[in-house]
This record gives sequence, C-alpha cells and structure tokens, in this order.
Amino acid sequence: MKAKWIIAGAGVLVVAGAMPWVVGYVTEQQWQQVNQELNQAQPFLQMQTEDYRRGFLSSNLNGAITVLNPETGETRRIDYRADVTHGITGSFMDFEPVDGWAPEGADWFQERPRLTLETRLWGVAILELEAPAIAINNPDSGESFRTSGGVARIEINDTGSQAEALIVWPQLSLSGPEMSVRVNGFRVEQSMAHLEGDVWTGSMEASIDSVALTSPEMSPLTIEGVFAHSSTEAKRDGQRLDSKMTIEAEKVLFEDEVYGPHKLAFALDNLDVASWNILTSSMTDLQSLTLAPTSSGPEMFEKQMAAMGQVTTAMRDLAAAGFSVGFSELTMDTPEGEITGHAVIRHPELTADEKAGMLLVMQQLAGEMSLSVPSVLVDDYPAVRLQLAPLVKQGLLVPDGDRLVLAAKLNDMMVDVNGQKIPLPPLF
Repeated sequence: MKAKWIIAGAGVLVVAGAMPWVVGYVTEQQWQQVNQELNQAQPFLQMQTEDYRRGFLSSNLNGAITVLNPETGETRRIDYRADVTHGITGSFMDFEPVDGWAPEGADWFQERPRLTLETRLWGVAILELEAPAIAINNPDSGESFRTSGGVARIEINDTGSQAEALIVWPQLSLSGPEMSVRVNGFRVEQSMAHLEGDVWTGSMEASIDSVALTSPEMSPLTIEGVFAHSSTEAKRDGQRLDSKMTIEAEKVLFEDEVYGPHKLAFALDNLDVASWNILTSSMTDLQSLTLAPTSSGPEMFEKQMAAMGQVTTAMRDLAAAGFSVGFSELTMDTPEGEITGHAVIRHPELTADEKAGMLLVMQQLAGEMSLSVPSVLVDDYPAVRLQLAPLVKQGLLVPDGDRLVLAAKLNDMMVDVNGQKIPLPPLF
C-alpha cells in the first residue's frame, strides 16, 4: 500500500512539474487567438505579436499596437514587450512600452505604472492597470494634468462571453489659462454578458463625488453627486433588446446658491438584435472602406455602394421590426426655474406584407417632443438668447405665461410644432 502511495505521489509531482510547460503552450495559443479575434472585430486597434519566445517556466514577447484615428485616417504605432510567468493553473503577463511610459526626459510618474494580464486554463483572464500619481505640464500652452493613483480592472470569464469591469480614480484635475476642472471620487462598475455579434447585455453604475470648474471669466461652479446607471436586457429569447440609462446630479452650487436635482433619462425599447448587428457591421465596413489607402477608383466605389446598400437594408429591417427610442425625461433646476422636456420616436412592427410595401423608413415614424423653458432665461442671458431666439422667431417656442414651450408631434412624415405643420424631406 505504501508503495502505491509513493508511486501516486511521484505521478502527481511529474504532472505538477510538467504543468508550467503546458500552461505556457496554452497561454501562447490563447494570446495569438486574442490578437486575431480583436483585429478581425474592428479596424481601429490592431495588435501584432512579432516575437514570442516561450520557455519552460517563463516566456518573453515583443509586439506592437497600431491605433487608427477614424477622423483623419492617421495611425500611431506603440511597441511593447511583456514578461510571462507560467504557473500550474495559469500565467501572469507584465507589459511595458518599449519606449517607456513617458517621453524621454519627462517626469510624469512618481512610480512605474503596471499593466498586467493574469490568465487561467479554464478561460478566466484579469487585465489590470495600476497607475501611480501623474503630473504632466505643458509649458507652451500653460496647461497641466494631475491625477492621484488609480486602478482599472477587467475580469473576463467563460472564454470572453462575460466580463466585470472596475475603474477607481480618487482625484484628477486639468488646469489651463482659460479653465480648470477638478474631479473627485470617480468610480465605474460594469457587468457584461455577450448576447450576439457586437451586442452585450448587463448593467453599469458610474459616480462622481464632485466636479469643480473655475475660470477667470466666471464664478466657480461645482456639481455634486453625479450618478449614471444603465441596463440592457434581452427578451423574446434574445431576439429583442431593451436598454435604459439615467444620468443624475444631486445639486449644482453656483454663486452661493444651490440648485437641483437634475435628471436625464434615455430609453431604447424592442430593438431587433439581428438587424442591429447587421447595421453596425455594415457601418463598420463602410467606414473601413472610406479610410482604406486605396479608397478611390471604380472597384472601390462599387464596394462602397454595396456597403451603403447593406446599411440601408439593415435600417429598413430594423424599422420594420418595430422600436421606440428617445429621452423619456429631462429635468433641470436653474436659478430662474425648472427646465423640463422629453422626446420619443417610434416605429410600429410591420407584417411581412406591410414590410414588402414599405417605401421609406421615415414613412411610419411617429413621435412627440416637449420642452418648457423659463422666459427669463432668454431675456437675461445673451448666450441662451442667441441659441433660442431663432426658435422663438419661427414660432417653435411660444409664450405660455412666464414660460416658453414647445409641443411637437411626428406622424405621416409631418411634424406639427405648436400648430405649425412642417413636412419632412424623404431622407431615408
């Protein structure tokens, strides 16, 4: 019996001793797969692993990240290296830019930032950034950026189908000659689950203790108790999606007065998941073609027209499936009174015959909008008057006691604003 236990123990030791090699091999395969899937999913951030040197207990790799600016088409390359440590159940990767975390000669960080990735054989990965206090000065512009230490962490489970994210930054500030902004107590928590394509469900909560703005040209302004919450839920066996988001501010302090609370609520109901996936992928393809180095010529023009056709078809399918979207609530407390409003646009779900006879997406769009503003805002504040005066002149904002109001309805490609009917052009 004793001999059997000795043999079993020796077998366990052999397996345990071989596990770092197995873990190292699996880690390399997983890393290459992550690179490939990320590059295929979008064109804006591309990862290349140029040299992966795998050892028994550790590995080293060199690679590069290329970031594309979608507005200009310009790219920026960041070379990096990583040290990989292999354990029995997973690996630990420590990343660092080849050129360092700051430009040569700059003293941005009190300590070295740390970007790590911890992986497990069963598909769990934890990416974490630990940042020390940061101080960046621009003597040419007179601007400066300061932050306390902070942490950003994302835990990925079930081989990428679920994720938990956390960002905590106690303090950050941006100062310049014209404006200074100071943020205290920034925190974000998010839980996500992959549904289909680019669609994720889950919830997010974000909060800021206070935001303070100071400027030589205005009195100090402080916003306290900023809170945002969003949730996205699937229904009809994952075929439809409901999404809601609210942004609230407990109070605003300005010129020794306190105003609040303030609230903005957004809602998206009954979105068709399949049509939305096709629409987003088609728009990504169209943008990629537009930014391509050879974005001219007959062949490229045909590809762009085909992508535009896919976008149009996806929009028609999305509308025909029915949806509702808009700002369900707007409430702002100002020194002169409360601003309220809402705006919602919807499209009915069509039968197959109705969809076949559908000429325009706009044809059956319906909705309503309301806005109520204290008249004194227009009378006493030139900046507000500059924005709202054209609406008043056109009769889109009409007096109602001591307020200016807008009441609009959309139906049959016609907008009725305070009794004025305005036809809509057939844009799509």
